[in-house]
Amino acid sequence: MKILDIYIIKKFLGTFFYAISLLIIVVIIFDVSENIDEFLEKDAPVNEIIFSYYLNFIPYFINLFSYLFTFISVIFFTSKMASNTEIIAILSSGVSFYRMLRPYIISALFLALMSFYLSNFLIPKTNIKRRVFKDKYIEGLSKEKGSNIHLQIKPGVYVYVQNFNSSSGVGHKFTMEKVENNQLSYKLVADRIVWDTTNKKWILDNYFIRNITPGGEKISQGTKMDTMINMAPGDLYIHKEDFEEMNYQELRDQIAKEKLKGSDEATTYEIEMHNRIASPFATIILTLIGVSLSCRKVRGGIGLHLGLGIGITFAFILFMKISTVFASTGLLTPALGAWVPNLIFGIVAYFLIRTAPK
Repeated sequence: MKILDIYIIKKFLGTFFYAISLLIIVVIIFDVSENIDEFLEKDAPVNEIIFSYYLNFIPYFINLFSYLFTFISVIFFTSKMASNTEIIAILSSGVSFYRMLRPYIISALFLALMSFYLSNFLIPKTNIKRRVFKDKYIEGLSKEKGSNIHLQIKPGVYVYVQNFNSSSGVGHKFTMEKVENNQLSYKLVADRIVWDTTNKKWILDNYFIRNITPGGEKISQGTKMDTMINMAPGDLYIHKEDFEEMNYQELRDQIAKEKLKGSDEATTYEIEMHNRIASPFATIILTLIGVSLSCRKVRGGIGLHLGLGIGITFAFILFMKISTVFASTGLLTPALGAWVPNLIFGIVAYFLIRTAPK
């Protein structure tokens, strides 16, 4: 039986890595042709294009399409085995269908664990260099939040900035208030707040401070003050899809931070966190569907199976997009939005396995 396991595992993994390697080459060629003008215009060094961008692009791309290529790979080599009557021979020799599934599940588990490791540990590291290059040579990733920025920097401490320029690190009309026992105990107002990149602290211009105690108020003011406010410049502007640089624990910490600030961005980070867990499970579910669909020997052979496989793939992507939109708009929780496609297609996998030839 080990011979059968090794045979199927080699076909499964071999087809997967061969197919995704070919697609990576094609995608890189198209990406180069699309961005070549930007590279030339901004004088991007060749070594940075290769090693900072495209080398770090490979694990990102593998993980992005891993569950889909898993499905297509299973459909392709299993339908080929069926058309060569190998599946019939295996089942006729006394091997049960469920026993035949074992090497498929082992391979799917390997790819699922690989996807989990890539998305939660390796890709956040490689994305740092890739995104620095992208921000510098392709498109700016920073986006201003606009005007009237409100946030909570720690429990009971609230900050308001009328506007903030991420390029210069300068904000105008700054206010910080501290509330204790539902009473205002401290208020700091400044005409301007400037981020000191050298000393990593904020400098206030034309400030006014009120300290409110049971004994009365103490007021102070001045033209300039260095302060260690528990706030980073990144809290005052949006860095597009910055979750790509965060590992699983950093993502959890960011969610807690965004919830503390009362930011709507917390939902975006929660969706990403749950997707990183749900996607590897999709690899296993789609593998079971692929085996059940392609193990029959039918007229049309590989072409028919691939057609069905591509149809199911697009249906799965559609469900993923719809559930993500529902989660981002609040119609579903982030956890449910990430897992609904797996639940639906898990039921489909169960019924297909029950009706597969045995």
